[in-house]
Amino acid sequence: MGSTRPAIRDTAQRTGTPKRSAVVAALMLAMALAALDATIVSTAVPQIVGDLGGFSVFSWLFSGYLLAVTVTLPVYGKLSDTFGRKPVLIAGAALFLLGSLLCAVAWNMGALIAFRIVQGLGGGALQGTVQTLAADLYPLKERPKIQSKLSTVWAVSAVAGPGVGGVLAAYADWRWIFLINLPVGAVALWLIVRYLHEPQRAKDAGADTTATRARVDWAGALAVFACGGVLLTALVQGGVAWPWLSVPSIALFATGLALAVVVVIVERRAADPIIPGWVWRRRTIAAVNLALGALGLLMVAPTVFLPTYAQSVLGLAPVAAGFVLSVWTLSWPVSAAFSQHVYRRIGFRNTAMLGIGTASLILLAFPFLPYPGQAWQPTLLMLLLGAALGLFQLPLIVGVQSTVGWSERGTTTASVLFCRQTGQTLGAALFGAVANGVLASRLGGASDLDSVTRALDSGSAAPEATRRAIADAVHAVYLGASAAAALAFLMLLLLAPRRFPVLKEDDSRTTDGDLGVGR
Repeated sequence: MGSTRPAIRDTAQRTGTPKRSAVVAALMLAMALAALDATIVSTAVPQIVGDLGGFSVFSWLFSGYLLAVTVTLPVYGKLSDTFGRKPVLIAGAALFLLGSLLCAVAWNMGALIAFRIVQGLGGGALQGTVQTLAADLYPLKERPKIQSKLSTVWAVSAVAGPGVGGVLAAYADWRWIFLINLPVGAVALWLIVRYLHEPQRAKDAGADTTATRARVDWAGALAVFACGGVLLTALVQGGVAWPWLSVPSIALFATGLALAVVVVIVERRAADPIIPGWVWRRRTIAAVNLALGALGLLMVAPTVFLPTYAQSVLGLAPVAAGFVLSVWTLSWPVSAAFSQHVYRRIGFRNTAMLGIGTASLILLAFPFLPYPGQAWQPTLLMLLLGAALGLFQLPLIVGVQSTVGWSERGTTTASVLFCRQTGQTLGAALFGAVANGVLASRLGGASDLDSVTRALDSGSAAPEATRRAIADAVHAVYLGASAAAALAFLMLLLLAPRRFPVLKEDDSRTTDGDLGVGR
């Protein structure tokens, strides 16, 4: 193997810890921006609709952002492998800030939705490139430190988003939700431009770097974007804007499948495809992609349905209900940081299997909680779930990034994040259908689903039948989430190699090998 140390890490070693710390600070700020904007708009919807109108389409404020982030992840991953991390991160951050500024001056709901999509186009670059740079900056034995920091930033920002949005909408103006991104993003951009330096990297395994940089599969990028956008639109809007078996739903799925065929044809003919076939031919990467797709699926249960359960069944106020969910942000990063001590002994795969197997049992325990129960019971389960998932996710991300060289790391990281995001989209559609079905059967028909909204307003004063129906619906969702966790366990058991094929990239990797992290 003719590869050398990753260029960014060489720079960090030559320029010293302060400059690397400045780059890490920029990455954490960029991660916070991407995470906050996924949720910050939720509590400001009444003010936005009151000002701009468009209540019938406001859900696209979230769906549009989610779609743009998800479908651009593989594109940005490939571009970062081709042109380097810095130009992709700078372009993504600039596009994100432009979208934020445009959102702040939106004159109607249609314009705001369009500008949220622009934000999402930049957000895809932030998510994928930040995770890739984290692996570039640190050798294998130090990666849990930066990954646990990024996990903490992501979790805290995602949970704090609704609260921050509510405060800004109530005491300032909803437009400040987007304007606040500008100074934070400007600091992140300045730190990246000033301190992140990527020397010209050496050729990997004799590859012609100049030729590689010259080939960009723009046709494949457009095909991936179109296919992903159509299919994810069908999943996000199906059962919400129209019935699953309606003409719009069937037409979107048929179009998406046709575009998927186009993607396969275009990518097979491309000299340097956006989604290369090796992403799925290599057992390790394929297994991690599928397992983290299942993680995205199961995460919908607590993040979407637990606050509803806490308010309508337990009778908690919105702030208290948010606390029940947020406790997993305490245990997740702690467990993720601790996971290095586990995977150095038993390996990446076995550590992840231990975490997801435990998570499956914790999710399975939720339907057995007493009714109506007390707040500490789901809180304790969420604390334990965060610890289990921290033990699951970080070893897989660190492990899969360590099986590829610099020139493939962006594509690999993007494929992992893409699968996780897609899993969340599938989970929202699937579990939403499950919950609505249970509610409709318990309440005597779809026409009584409005009582759920009233239950959220009245808390424990809601009718007993409605509270019981909501509890049953959430229990069914958690059973599905437990099944998703079990599926992830099986995929790792059957598909992932017992020992990840970790590459030797620098002198520290020799020490890592002695510690057995490649198992």
